[in-house]
Amino acid sequence: MAYVNVSLQILPTVSEERIYPVVDKVIELIEESGVKYEVGPMETTMEGELDTLLDIVKKAQDVCVKEGAPRVVSMVKIDYKPEGVTMNEKIEKYRG
Repeated sequence: MAYVNVSLQILPTVSEERIYPVVDKVIELIEESGVKYEVGPMETTMEGELDTLLDIVKKAQDVCVKEGAPRVVSMVKIDYKPEGVTMNEKIEKYRG
């Protein structure tokens, strides 16, 4: 299956001082999954098979709840082409 890009912005409803520690746990989940990813200031973009990435998105909600969030708001963006799409093809011209 072709690779796609999925960007995830996750907002756990925890106290302000807990937001980054909870988001760090989600980033650990992504790291442990083995998919290619890049952390940005507003969202994390992943590259891989769509089913794999959507499974990570689902698990991210559970991570937040396990860390004490009674509610989680997530924004997900999917960049899909049947032949595949990579992060590198979209941003390589901006890297020096």
